[in-house]
Amino acid sequence: MSHPDPIDHGADWPDITHPTHDVTNQPPPLAGANAYTGDQALVDALAREGGGWGDDRLRRFGAVCGEELLDIGFQANENPPKLRAFDRYGHRIDEVEFHPAYHRSMQLAREHGLHSLTWTADRDGAQVVRSALAYLHNQFESGTMCPITMTHAAVPALQHQPDVAEQWLPGILAPDYDPSCRPFEQKTGLTIGMGMTEKQGGSDVRANTTRATPLGRPGPGREYKLVGHKWFFSAPMCDGFLVLAYSEGGLSCFLLPKWRPEGIRNAIHIQRLKDKLGDRSNASSEVEFRGAFGWMIGAEGRGVPTIIEMVGQTRLDCMVGSAGLMRQATAQAIHHCAHREAFGRPLIDQPLMTNVLADLALESEAALALSLRLARAFGAAANGDETEKAFARLATPVGKYWICKRTPAQVNEAQECLGGAGYVEETIMPRLFRQSPLNSIWEGSGNVQCLDVLRAMSRDAESVEAVIAELRAARGQHPAFDAHLARLLAQLERPADLEPRARRFTEDLALGLQASLLIRAGNEPVAQAFCAGRLGEQSYLAYGTLPDGLDQRAIVERARPA
Repeated sequence: MSHPDPIDHGADWPDITHPTHDVTNQPPPLAGANAYTGDQALVDALAREGGGWGDDRLRRFGAVCGEELLDIGFQANENPPKLRAFDRYGHRIDEVEFHPAYHRSMQLAREHGLHSLTWTADRDGAQVVRSALAYLHNQFESGTMCPITMTHAAVPALQHQPDVAEQWLPGILAPDYDPSCRPFEQKTGLTIGMGMTEKQGGSDVRANTTRATPLGRPGPGREYKLVGHKWFFSAPMCDGFLVLAYSEGGLSCFLLPKWRPEGIRNAIHIQRLKDKLGDRSNASSEVEFRGAFGWMIGAEGRGVPTIIEMVGQTRLDCMVGSAGLMRQATAQAIHHCAHREAFGRPLIDQPLMTNVLADLALESEAALALSLRLARAFGAAANGDETEKAFARLATPVGKYWICKRTPAQVNEAQECLGGAGYVEETIMPRLFRQSPLNSIWEGSGNVQCLDVLRAMSRDAESVEAVIAELRAARGQHPAFDAHLARLLAQLERPADLEPRARRFTEDLALGLQASLLIRAGNEPVAQAFCAGRLGEQSYLAYGTLPDGLDQRAIVERARPA
């Protein structure tokens, strides 16, 4: 076969050994920045909610987040966990193997007290400081926050059973991270997972079928054998798990250890790891209990009230985590637009883009403000403040619904600010976007939260009064807020008619609480823009639709990462 002669392009053909172009008009990486000191809204909210004493702690962790955690977050998500159900000899081991970056992320979280500070720092505002730390961690590696959140949240539930808590709490609260798989008495640090839902019921845990049979005398603190399954069993590599199962007296709470007291592996058989949209660094699983050993925690038949304190804490972390995702997405968008030019000038200086960025910054700051206000309420309630406890009872499902519901749209809008660059895996934006829907599903999806709002209103008049007092504290400072408040008060007087409109009402209540907080926080451009953009007659929930006459550039500069 003959081949054609090579084409001779002549002397005018370019020398391809030279570069084809210079790389210009590209933003520098947003790396190495202190995630705390570069977030003015966080610095202000921490002080406002009584956590100012944690400033130095946040500075240290903020530096870790902007450098090391940013790097290992990519590694941990690029190398997801693997299930090792059996060893090479065929023995059942049910272990999960993680990349070293995951273990390092867990170690950093525990060293900085994200699992324990609420319970170990004997001063007001401890929960606020701990929530601020979690807000930072979630921006760079959300997957490890699942076991950290549950370990932190398990403490009040375990305290329903003091004899069990006495054995477990020292390891749970220890600053050490110990990933070894061995009995809890032999470890320097413990983690706690959770299993509530089953295939046939989901959020309706009353439909659970898992059964618990006493191994001797029945009752709280006693030993039981569990047979059944869990459809979502979070963090199966943990040392212990709080689960719900039916005993003779009704749906009860149990602590299942990874290892039985006699030193053999518990019969918690992992069926598979979930192949999830996001949260890739973390393991979630389906399990079967084939005579699994456990201790009853709290009163028999009171499993839901016992574990609900854990759920309350994890719902708060859903808000905090979503607020963190919003912040990182907003920071990335502002940073990109500050360094990228189009049509002759920086994107950040173009009026429509300024509007979009300001809108993103408002959403981010409002989410943080409500999250840390609730963290203060949780801490005060734990110290016996009944008014704050009542406020948290109603405001928690409100905040959990709205903040988590807004996160995917907010992250997507920020992603759009980067254009195609925001859609490629070299940036953090695709990971933020995949993570963004999780918290709206975890610990009860939207309808569950809204129905919980109505339930709290119908059963707990003190909760309604506490939320109304919070709203009225900002009355008279913005006409759009006053009109919004009047509509809310009218609806609060007839909660029986609200179920078909529960989502809209919950949204209005969330916006009212956020507006009240931002007004009282004292930053005039932020408060004015939020009320005008979220509550006024010209308000729209689409981003980039703030009305004229607002100091949008001041809002963007406030949110600009330093």
